[in-house]
Amino acid sequence: MINKTGYKLVHGFIAFALLGNVLAMAPAFPTLVKADGVPEIGAESTTFTATTPFEEIKTRMTVDITAYSSTPDQTDDTPFITASGAHVADGIVAANFLPLHTRVKIPELYGEKVFVVEDRMNRRYTNRMDIWMETREAAQKFGLKRAEIVVLK
Repeated sequence: MINKTGYKLVHGFIAFALLGNVLAMAPAFPTLVKADGVPEIGAESTTFTATTPFEEIKTRMTVDITAYSSTPDQTDDTPFITASGAHVADGIVAANFLPLHTRVKIPELYGEKVFVVEDRMNRRYTNRMDIWMETREAAQKFGLKRAEIVVLK
C-alpha cells in the first residue's frame, strides 16, 4: 500500500523457531519502503497501522450453534445490552464456555468473519454458542446447527 508520502508498507516473514526439522515462520514487523522498493532507514513506521491476514489459532472445537434476537423473552430485561455491557451488534455471540471478549470464527458457516463473545446464555447451555441476529425471524430461520469454531488468540 502506498500512502500520500510515497512510501508503502511491506509485510515480510521472519523465522522464529526451529522445531525438529520444521522451521516455523511468523509475520515480520511491517517495513517502511519507498515506492521504488528501497527500504527507508530510520523512518517512523509507528504512523502506519498494519494488520496481518494471519491470525493465531488457539483451538478448534465443534459446538451446537443457535441464534437469538433482542427480545425480552430471549434475553433478560435489557435486551439490547450484552453481559459485557456492549450494545448488541452484528458479530456478537453468546457463549458460557469461553471468556468474554474471545474472538472466534465459524468458517463453514461464515468464512473468515470474526465474532466476539460479548454475551452469555442460560447456564444450562455449557457447550453451545448463540449468534445475535437483528430479527426474531432470522434467528428462527437459522435454527440449530453443529459446526466447528476456531478460537483465536
